[in-house]
Amino acid sequence: MAEAERIIGTPDIPEAEHGADGGQDAGGGQDAEGAQKPTGKRKIAVLFGVALVAYALDLVSKMVVVAKLEHHEPIDVVGDLLRFNAIRNAGAAFGMGEAYTIIFTVIAAGVIVVIARLARKLYSLPWAIALGLLLGGALGNLTDRIFRSPGVFKGAVVDFIAPKGFAVFNLADSAIVCGGILIVLLSFRGLDPDGTVHKD
Repeated sequence: MAEAERIIGTPDIPEAEHGADGGQDAGGGQDAEGAQKPTGKRKIAVLFGVALVAYALDLVSKMVVVAKLEHHEPIDVVGDLLRFNAIRNAGAAFGMGEAYTIIFTVIAAGVIVVIARLARKLYSLPWAIALGLLLGGALGNLTDRIFRSPGVFKGAVVDFIAPKGFAVFNLADSAIVCGGILIVLLSFRGLDPDGTVHKD
């Protein structure tokens, strides 16, 4: 067999189509030493960086609200158009579905798992930002549901941003909504999380 290979020769394998180990890379043509892999890792770093910032801002704001604003009169921020008013919300975002706290807790945990799985195939910066906002917001409200009264997985979320004529919400809700809007816009543009663009 070795003699036959010596006589026939081994066909050249283009580097653009195969990795260093001879197998084609699933990422779209670049091997482990190419540009795509580090780029993908940077996008994952952006995702978790955005999530960390969103989570930290939400957590700190809730700590301040509970310590300084809860059980006190609302604070007018922009006349009567916007005020800070601390309330406890056992439902979903904007006070919806208070009878289903445990279900919303499970959904939030599921969203976090899905985002973590998507991160492995993430090569798009806008998607990294959108998923980071969703992850940070979901973690923020999930923390409330786990650690706040009346009990584990039944905790009420701290809301405090109260625009006139609108439901009271928090920074985690804002991050989730902004992330969701960005995902819708990216989907309309045909941009996938792996960086490919498709047109229907």
